[in-house]
Amino acid sequence: MGEHDLLLGLGPTLVGNRTVIIQLLLVAGIVAIVGWLFVTRGAKQLAVRRLLVIAFAVFAVLTVLFPSMLSRVANLVGVGRGADLLLYATVLVLLGFLALQEARTKAAEKRTTYLARRLALDEAEQPAAFRGRALGPRDDG
Repeated sequence: MGEHDLLLGLGPTLVGNRTVIIQLLLVAGIVAIVGWLFVTRGAKQLAVRRLLVIAFAVFAVLTVLFPSMLSRVANLVGVGRGADLLLYATVLVLLGFLALQEARTKAAEKRTTYLARRLALDEAEQPAAFRGRALGPRDDG
């Protein structure tokens, strides 16, 4: 640490304290998001999805607490920095999420179309009743 850093008060304690603050904030955010996912999904959520959420949360907390571990993993797979690896993984997860949402939206649109058609057919006037109403009362006398 240079003399300039000491004059500015950027010693190891100050930097260490800032690191702990951001780590605590990030871990709290991760825990809050995971908790919200469990509360909003309830019992309908599949066990596999819950395990994936827990695995993601553990991975996220580990990368926040041990950023050098992410850098080592990045170096193992041939990426220069841990932040780059995290960015690539985030892009992949985002694209997967978008694909999943697109599939869900299309399925919901198909269900809505089917239900609208079914409702229209169920509420349609019977042909005989329509003909009788359209032709009006007949005067045969």
